[in-house]
Amino acid sequence: MANERVERRLAAILAADVAGYSRLMGADEEGTLAQLKACRRELVDPKITEFRGRIVKTTGDGMLVEFSSVVDAVRCADEVQHGMAERNLEVPSDRRIEFRVGINLGDIIIDGDDIYGDGVNIAARLENLAEPGGLCVSRVVRDQVRDKLDLTFEDMGERQVKNIARPVRVFRIAPPVTGRPAASTEPALVLPDKPSIAVLPFANLSGDPEQEYFADGMVDEIITALSHMHCLFVIARNSSFAYKGMAVDVKQVGRELGVRYVLEGSVRKAANQVRMIGQLIDATTGAHIWADRFEGELDDIFDLQDQVAASVVGAIAPELELAEIERIKRKPTADLDAYDCYLRGTASVYLWTRETNEEALRLFYKAIELDPDFAAPYAFATWCYCFRKSNSWVIDNEQEIAETSRLARRAVELGKDDAFALCWAGYSLAYVVGELDYGAALIDRALQFNPNLARAWNLSGWVRIWLGEPEVAIEHLTRAMRLSPLDPAFHSMQTATSFLRRAL
Repeated sequence: MANERVERRLAAILAADVAGYSRLMGADEEGTLAQLKACRRELVDPKITEFRGRIVKTTGDGMLVEFSSVVDAVRCADEVQHGMAERNLEVPSDRRIEFRVGINLGDIIIDGDDIYGDGVNIAARLENLAEPGGLCVSRVVRDQVRDKLDLTFEDMGERQVKNIARPVRVFRIAPPVTGRPAASTEPALVLPDKPSIAVLPFANLSGDPEQEYFADGMVDEIITALSHMHCLFVIARNSSFAYKGMAVDVKQVGRELGVRYVLEGSVRKAANQVRMIGQLIDATTGAHIWADRFEGELDDIFDLQDQVAASVVGAIAPELELAEIERIKRKPTADLDAYDCYLRGTASVYLWTRETNEEALRLFYKAIELDPDFAAPYAFATWCYCFRKSNSWVIDNEQEIAETSRLARRAVELGKDDAFALCWAGYSLAYVVGELDYGAALIDRALQFNPNLARAWNLSGWVRIWLGEPEVAIEHLTRAMRLSPLDPAFHSMQTATSFLRRAL
């Protein structure tokens, strides 16, 4: 037995399973089983046969497949995922069959019809790292197919996986599926008369969910940089982030937001290193315009953000002066600890609870303590006080009015050309302090610097209502709704404009 020869060969191994299979079976056992069998019969198994694969074994919701060609393995997986995306378009999100797929190229041991070895184990670990509808591959797979297939690979870095001695370098191919339950029945919004773009939330590839705030913050900054350009029409953050956590169909995003271009990507932060990968897509055709990687040290983070914004402008509007983006480049602070507190604070603000509002205020005050000349945390802190008033959380009204006034005036002093600082300072002075005329003037100044700032148009609309200027209020609220058609505040803006029109 000790001298028995073991049969080995090099093979591409594909491991796949169904994401959330136990949940699906718990909700509808027979329906899920029937749906999975139909997917296998009509799509998966025919594709495996087409690309000359061999199903080694199945495990209820999963399967192991061997290919002699790694190119065939990746092509097969990619076409299956695209096919599943099409099948799922009209299926409710809680009933979708979505595969996670991992592919590795390695040496395997043959035992009858079964296969074993690290080559197989790594494929299974890659499958566990893939997101629903997604595909993860090892470095050797990426190296073998990168020049043969028109796919974009995102580097997820080295991962230590179970029962494998050395870390595995993992690459991700983004899911092609749409995260919306069904195609929108609403008519597509008319495209603006200048280049229009939505920046979707970037995937956090840091391997640490706690770094989600950092990835979101990078997208916020890129949106801000682009929105300062008068030559572009930029969708607001509130609408872009309606797609967070979803694998989207960019054509549908384009229709729902009324834009020509969509920017998506990923962020990876490890120790002092940051890597951003972006891909710009023409939403009218689904064609990729460019994909690029931007990496550097944490100290270079503002330069990296500017590089992404400049690349977008260069790709979609080459006739425009890139000097325009040079004019709006600015480092908000030289203190990266202050910047980190600011990003954590903004992430807390968007959770909309009393507790997270208090946590946000604490973080903004900490950022101010670290850098007293950093305008943004002053402005965000006034936002927190506005939110406190609107939810009747105020404890000492007189003290909070005085503090809001102090923070707002300091934000204006420091952020003379910062549209966001001017916008929130103006609104807080109008809403909390009662200085309507001065508040309206500050918001007007913010819109001169950034005509794409949907929140400023929205807040200006409300201040104009209080000032008794219904026509101006309708105009400004309408602009806000076009810039942010999926805004959580859309209903209130729509209700206000309807009421004002009836009153006129």
